[in-house]
Amino acid sequence: MSKPKAPYRKTEIAGRKLSPETMMMSYGYSPQLSEWSIKAPVFLTSTFAFESAEAGAAFFRVMGGRRQEGDPESAGLMYSRFNNPNVEVLEDRLTLFDHAEDAAVFSSGMGAISTTLMALAPAGSVVLHSTPLYGGTETLIRKVMPNYGIRNVDFFAAAEEDEVWAAAEEAMKLGPVTVIYTETPTNPTNDLVDLQMIRKIANRIGEKQNGTVPAVVVDNTFLGPVNQQPIDLGADILVYSLTKYVGGHSDLIAGAAMGRSDLMAKIRSLRSSIGTNLDPHTAWMLMRSLETVTLRMNAATENAKKVAEFLAKHPKIERVRYLGFLEPGSRAAEIHARQSKAAGSTFAFDVAGGQAGAFKFLNSLQVVKLAVSLGGTETLICHPGSTTHAAVDPELQERCGYTPGMVRISIGIEDPDDLIADIGQALDQV
Repeated sequence: MSKPKAPYRKTEIAGRKLSPETMMMSYGYSPQLSEWSIKAPVFLTSTFAFESAEAGAAFFRVMGGRRQEGDPESAGLMYSRFNNPNVEVLEDRLTLFDHAEDAAVFSSGMGAISTTLMALAPAGSVVLHSTPLYGGTETLIRKVMPNYGIRNVDFFAAAEEDEVWAAAEEAMKLGPVTVIYTETPTNPTNDLVDLQMIRKIANRIGEKQNGTVPAVVVDNTFLGPVNQQPIDLGADILVYSLTKYVGGHSDLIAGAAMGRSDLMAKIRSLRSSIGTNLDPHTAWMLMRSLETVTLRMNAATENAKKVAEFLAKHPKIERVRYLGFLEPGSRAAEIHARQSKAAGSTFAFDVAGGQAGAFKFLNSLQVVKLAVSLGGTETLICHPGSTTHAAVDPELQERCGYTPGMVRISIGIEDPDDLIADIGQALDQV
């Protein structure tokens, strides 16, 4: 089961390339190996029996990078911290939307981000990163990683090439730049990073560093996997909070990294060492969710457009940070059109009256759920400055364009008219 045979990895039929939506139903899984069950069973086991002592030894050699002549190309099933049938099928399927060479799943989005960064940025190196980022990522890069000898230099997400290059030159003075980390669109402000520009900057840094090109790592949680594929734009590694749109039902915690196989080998090795792996049951739930991710994201995107249009006309809303409202002909609109297929369904807006006005509005909602997270079937809303991004220094919040009245909403798949009615009555209370 660990490496299904070719018929179960079918990517085309009658000369037609199969879509990811079709392959989500069967890719990487063989009913024949599991009592002909249409869906993969949950393999709730900690360990796997070896056919022989020699086979077990060979598996561990392969996993440890000590492959000998006659050993298999890849390690078979060994121990669920290293590999598991549910995890392996999930990882196979995750590569399909984003055109990744390999994928690894983790116990949380921050598990994926921290393992990726620690695997690719050794002590003494520098991470060049955009800002704003998700609050947990900001804290990790700015406050935790320096404790391990990994320094950082930032640039504003919407910065143009000369500004980013100036930050890169500053970073190279501190040590070798091994990672450029970005998030686009940004959480929660929906600023955009030009990924083709970042690829160009990475290559320029490589020329200055005698061929040591930093890995371009992109958090693709907001629009991926359906509406944006950064690997096609030059990214080396993508990271995800699978908790969000991929999981999509607010009932699990998970993360993923995917991309170039040589870099993924380092990330996977560190995952095994520090134990940030995902459990089989959550992997099984994610396989279920992947079957409907396109349907859910498309429905939420349509709903978000209607809600954003309502908010844009409301007198108690000062600003709507929705990608569908980018000024035609602007640099941001050009980047969005080049990089993304849709505006997505998570955005921020600024309520009149500052934090007091925002809190009054939030406390008056009856259908929309007041909670952190995003990408679920239900609509969720929060005040980032006091919740998800509360650990971000106030000076940085101001620099990144946070306002006291800014709230973030993730539109779900409810009837949009019901959402508009609820938001309208709550704004009446402000």
